[in-house]
Amino acid sequence: MAKEEPALPVLLRALQGLTLKDFQEFKTKLSEVHVEGGWNIPKDTLATAAHPCALLSCMGENYSKDTAMDVAIGVFKEMNLRDLAEELLDEMVKEHKQKYKEHVIQGFLRYKEVNSCPGENLSIRSHYTTLTIARKPRSKHEAVDITRGCADTSNGPANVTVTTQTLFNPDEDGHMPQVVVLVGAPGMGKTMTVRKVMVEWVEGTIYTQFDYIFCIDCKDIALPKEASVADLVSKCCPHRRVPVGKILEDQKKILFILDGFEALGFALVQPEDELSSDPRAVKPLETTLMSLMKKTLLPDSSLLITTRPTALQSLGQCLEGESYMEIVGFSGAMREEYFHRYFGNDHKADVAFGFARANEILYSLCVIPIMSWTVCTILKQELHQERNLMECSKATTWMGVCYLSWLVKRRGRDNPQGLQRFLLKLCSLAADGIWKHKVLFEEKEIKDCALDQPDLLPLFLHEKIPRKGVDHGNIYSFTHLHLQEFFAAMFYVLEDDGEMVGGSGAITQDINVLLESYSESREDLNLTVRFLFGLVSQESIEYMDNIIGCRTSPRAKEDLLKWLQGRHKGICQPGQGMKVSQLDTFHFLFEMNEKSFTQRALGGVTDMDLQDMKLSLYDQMALSFCIRQWPGLCSVTLRGCSFHQQHPGEEVAASGPRLQWCRLPESCCAALAALLARHRSLARLELGDTALGDGGVRLLCQGLRQPGCCLRVLRLRYSRLTSACCKDLAAALSTSPCLEELDLSFSEGLRDAGVQLLCEGLQHHCCRLQTLRLGSCRLTGACCRALAVGTPHLICLDLSDNELGADGILQLCRQLRHPACPLRALGLSTAGLPEDVLQELAALRALKPGLKVGYLLEQDTPQTGAMARLPFHRGVLPGRRVPPSLRRGPLL
Repeated sequence: MAKEEPALPVLLRALQGLTLKDFQEFKTKLSEVHVEGGWNIPKDTLATAAHPCALLSCMGENYSKDTAMDVAIGVFKEMNLRDLAEELLDEMVKEHKQKYKEHVIQGFLRYKEVNSCPGENLSIRSHYTTLTIARKPRSKHEAVDITRGCADTSNGPANVTVTTQTLFNPDEDGHMPQVVVLVGAPGMGKTMTVRKVMVEWVEGTIYTQFDYIFCIDCKDIALPKEASVADLVSKCCPHRRVPVGKILEDQKKILFILDGFEALGFALVQPEDELSSDPRAVKPLETTLMSLMKKTLLPDSSLLITTRPTALQSLGQCLEGESYMEIVGFSGAMREEYFHRYFGNDHKADVAFGFARANEILYSLCVIPIMSWTVCTILKQELHQERNLMECSKATTWMGVCYLSWLVKRRGRDNPQGLQRFLLKLCSLAADGIWKHKVLFEEKEIKDCALDQPDLLPLFLHEKIPRKGVDHGNIYSFTHLHLQEFFAAMFYVLEDDGEMVGGSGAITQDINVLLESYSESREDLNLTVRFLFGLVSQESIEYMDNIIGCRTSPRAKEDLLKWLQGRHKGICQPGQGMKVSQLDTFHFLFEMNEKSFTQRALGGVTDMDLQDMKLSLYDQMALSFCIRQWPGLCSVTLRGCSFHQQHPGEEVAASGPRLQWCRLPESCCAALAALLARHRSLARLELGDTALGDGGVRLLCQGLRQPGCCLRVLRLRYSRLTSACCKDLAAALSTSPCLEELDLSFSEGLRDAGVQLLCEGLQHHCCRLQTLRLGSCRLTGACCRALAVGTPHLICLDLSDNELGADGILQLCRQLRHPACPLRALGLSTAGLPEDVLQELAALRALKPGLKVGYLLEQDTPQTGAMARLPFHRGVLPGRRVPPSLRRGPLL
């Protein structure tokens, strides 16, 4: 056998320290050694090795390095040179430990995702995201925040948050745990946490108190049926010759990890007399592991057990002094970190996380690591196809369906009929809980529903940690409240014959009962109803049938359509078109995301009226989707609504929009301008109390000048305009034959110069403006001459709350006396005017009985009573100049 390099310095030093007599004895005993499968050193060869270097070279030519060390240790023991044997053995252990760590890095650093391509492995260093782990009490009813899917970790020392680094730290009582049980539902990240522990231990950042950490994968089908602890240690190690005896000598420096303990399926009841105390005694695997847990084997070693909650009750019967930790998922910050680790590309990560964050329900579900993975995987496919996520059809329900598919794949057996029966029963339990406001289920209920199937139950229900010594059965909950609502919705759309029993009574599988209850009083059913719409989308129906094996009722979609259409008719006022005033309608339609269904649902509806709502980005996405499929929409009112982001106009593409008191920024106007040019049905745009400014108006005017623009009414009240925008407005008036009304009221920066610019556009032969509202714009009589000659088509001119003076009003009166002047309403503040001016106005009224003259600023409010709800006086925002309307005088 070829000589190995480098040479064995420790063995060489040992040989050099021998006396001549001991050196000769070593050679003699070496000549008698017979190595199985190796070479025996010829005696004549040994005879020529007259010094330690030559002997070591001779050994290197005939033995491997490990064999040479083994042989030397055996010879030294025969010679009763124990110190030298121990020195060599320590060196072997040291070298083995280094090789073992290299082996751990190779085995645990990189891993494959579920959907990874062949050869595509990910690094735990770059992809692991810290999980929230709570130290749990052994109580039956621990605090749970079911709406977030996490245990409540904020209520005192019983729920202290820990990390992987502090699992073996002393607890609040100073107790140093020797056995730690890490509990987590499927997909919560138990195995990833074990990988992280193994890698960080090798890197020396955690658990430096342990010389060795041996991880036994309980899901490994290659585990032996019989084994000793020594065998298990050898199985974890990469080399043939493992100094097991030496490794196991210092028990306190050894940590065993049993990952996925529930997969063993052992009956954890072993007679005490069958337990082992000899590390080399070969026993049935369950006996050996039980001996480790009950501390008859290596009692000073430490143990980390990861398991689903289903194994806790039986596991607790064979452990003493254990500490329980529960993985409760990602915190908010960690969810964002996970997205960035998954995508790597900062821009794509920001886009994907923004999409998830905008959907409150989806973001809440991402507390579950496997749900975060599901969302990232789907969104990565969408981004790869260069789709706009804000118009993406992948809504909350679709993510839930894909998550369900992942759970189904984890079950490990091919029995679609059995799975379907189980899911129907599970969905019945979920629906029963939703109706009764119930999130915790007794073990008896689980058995009554025939859900006590060990291969399926842990995938869907989370078993609570029971109080030690209490035998009243376990308590279960869905991993997350939103998942319970998802399965409850499935109950109403999956095909099944007859009634399904859930909990303590019968639940009718009538979708209309659920919808009627939601409409009448049960607002808490909102998310369940939203999931209903998502589950009956064609994409979900096909996926559920082909991948999961569950058929969806064909009647469900028609029932949902009839219900939505009935909602619109119910709020219709006599003589008015149907309108939508509930935001949830748009959520439901967006969840289904089918254009044809949306068009049918909104057919015959002409108006949308949402008031005083804080619209999230998800709300805006839902509105945007629905409005794009709504050809019959004539008017959109968003009165007093606020927007989540800075560019709502890009998301709320509205037909005939009224966006009052929404504080829209200038940046949204480009999108609104494009909307004006693109949709010929757009008739009205009302933007109140915005921050559009002159730049925003300039962008809007570009849309007004487009040939396809058919806008008839443009209202820009309280929009902080100055005279600088009036040139753009004048150009728009001269090229927009459809615009009939322009309202610039409460634009105090407009002034006389702005009005004079407007009048240039009004005189253009293409201008067809009939109503011009300039109330409370700080105008004086200086603009009245331009108004008198520059408004040939106006029917209504509102100049209320402006101090025009006697001369200015008299100039207007002279124009009004002309028989060809079509004006029928003139808004003025008449209180305090000189007597001769009042007489002139009275004479004008007598000359033209159809002409109304007086204060018009409040009377033109589009909806009676709307202004009264707002917290300011006579339409004036807080901090603005109070108009002189206290002396406005009567309507003449």
